[in-house]
Amino acid sequence: MTHTSINDAAPDFSLPDDMGNLVKLSDYRGKKIVLYFYPKDDTPGCTTEAKDFRDLADKFAQNNTQIIGISKDSVAKHQKFKCKYDLPFSLISDEEGLACGLYETWVEKSMYGKKYMGIERATYLIDEQGIITHIWRNIKVTGHAQEVLNKIIA
Repeated sequence: MTHTSINDAAPDFSLPDDMGNLVKLSDYRGKKIVLYFYPKDDTPGCTTEAKDFRDLADKFAQNNTQIIGISKDSVAKHQKFKCKYDLPFSLISDEEGLACGLYETWVEKSMYGKKYMGIERATYLIDEQGIITHIWRNIKVTGHAQEVLNKIIA
């Protein structure tokens, strides 16, 4: 596995979105991309994060920025989640963990002393040429979407 860092080319992938359409990250060249990885649809933290990005979506769009959420949930689960919370951006289904591997978000986690594998909440800001310009890890959900937007408009 390669290590993704700031100033690296963002690893490309081709995966289905919430409508089942195959999406390539490189299809978004010419726009900034907020690629945010999250553990699971319709859980409290992930719902808060998605709603915060939704509420700021117009401001991201005004700054030529596309928001893309990604988890290992199925296309059908993404479709239901997107519809339930009126999310105006794509949710990518990474059931096999391809993008999670490329972006190093499939990690060992621990809860109540039990170790398990899961998606680390992480966000990558990618510029119009496909270069990673910022990486957030160990994210606290509250205020995160605003923090990402602030980085874009700074």
